[in-house]
Amino acid sequence: MLEAHDLTARRGDLLLFSRLSLRVDAGSALLVTGRNGSGKTTLLRMLAGLTLPAEGRVTFRGEPVPAPAHCVYAGHASALKDELTAAENLRSLADLAGAQPSDDEVASALGAADLTLSRDLPARVLSQGQRRRIGLARLALLPRPLWLLDEPATALDTAGLALLADLIVKRLRAGGTVVAATHQRLDLPAELTEHIEL
Repeated sequence: MLEAHDLTARRGDLLLFSRLSLRVDAGSALLVTGRNGSGKTTLLRMLAGLTLPAEGRVTFRGEPVPAPAHCVYAGHASALKDELTAAENLRSLADLAGAQPSDDEVASALGAADLTLSRDLPARVLSQGQRRRIGLARLALLPRPLWLLDEPATALDTAGLALLADLIVKRLRAGGTVVAATHQRLDLPAELTEHIEL
């Protein structure tokens, strides 16, 4: 269970939100919406322990902010190295998360993201949607208990959106927790999903 208690966020003198509390149980997703600049990314970074709140606290499974071994944080930028191939980028992202995937696991994750034919191409020649799919392959490769996703649907086509929704639902059915900030509608089961607007 992920809980935030009375969070306050400021950007300089600007108050983004105050006294925000939320609870997301295992097997549930929380979709965070709001206008640009409302604090969605700031909230996700607080939940990941990457940004400290001006006030309040975050706990995951009763402990202060998620340990890296429990959390996957996917920012809105793809964080890829242009000179590396899709497979090399995926392995690098997994290594940064402390995972040691086998070649077969990397190939399987790329296949799940429909990147098999692009696996050996440098990221610089991939479309924005294909670059996003490397991030989806990362999710498939790192089934951590908590996923924090910032605009995960950006640049995805219809098939990519369906793949994203499928990955999220599988994570939830396995007892995971997902928080996603998004401007786009994600086709997730209503009984597994809650919404807040900042």
